[in-house]
Amino acid sequence: MKPRVYILSRAPILGLAKTRLASDIGKVHAHRIYKGMIAKVIKRTHDPRWEVIISGTPSKSLGEVIEWQGIRQVSQARGTLSDKLNKIFRKKGPIVVIGTDCPQLNQKDIATAFKALKSYDTVLGPAEDGGFWLIGMNAPLKKDIFRNVRWSHKYTLSDILLNIEGSIFHLRKLTDIDDLNSLLSVKENS
Repeated sequence: MKPRVYILSRAPILGLAKTRLASDIGKVHAHRIYKGMIAKVIKRTHDPRWEVIISGTPSKSLGEVIEWQGIRQVSQARGTLSDKLNKIFRKKGPIVVIGTDCPQLNQKDIATAFKALKSYDTVLGPAEDGGFWLIGMNAPLKKDIFRNVRWSHKYTLSDILLNIEGSIFHLRKLTDIDDLNSLLSVKENS
């Protein structure tokens, strides 16, 4: 079985995603930027060495979103981000999960993650805001490493690191685009 990259993605429905960015620049502009981020992440992760899968929400959008066309699509688990990640990592790896918040990632990052999983139990891509832009594992998850994690918080990565057992490989630090400041930071550094 090929290694798999799951992209957690909300359908680009006006007002559904990028709500913090929308509060800074308006719903229409945030929606346009989000659609571009989805397209860029998909383009930058596409590679014949692994399978790319959209883990999408809402479920009724599967097969309907233009930006997701041509890619296998599965519905996200209901509940919290912890629930969604637990569902994905119950499968045999190697598996890498990313979101659509970090359009500066590239194929080299994904390849490095899969290469690291040959020697490490877990791979993490830390984000500037204290979270992470990538998490990868080999073996099916036996323990809920996502419990007691403060999501969308400066301690998100620290909380997960406390729960992970085994060896960890860290990728380069990147910036998640969540608000106007992070958007400007990414534009300034690209």
